[in-house]
Amino acid sequence: MSTNERKATKMKGTLNLVGYGLSAIGPAIATGLIFAAYINGVARQPEARSVLQPIAFLGFALAEALALFGLVLAFVL
Repeated sequence: MSTNERKATKMKGTLNLVGYGLSAIGPAIATGLIFAAYINGVARQPEARSVLQPIAFLGFALAEALALFGLVLAFVL
């Protein structure tokens, strides 16, 4: 394997991880928005906490599943 081929292989792997880092921004922002809305809703109506909490955790789980899916694709590709 020549030096140029090694550099191309190394660059490809690096770009995969950079792509994952950029794609992890979306779920991070989504998680912040989900819990901000949950806290805001509970602050306005404390009696609605039992209704809002499962919805917030479901949204959190879905957002984090996207981040894990991106991590798997970063290592597979």
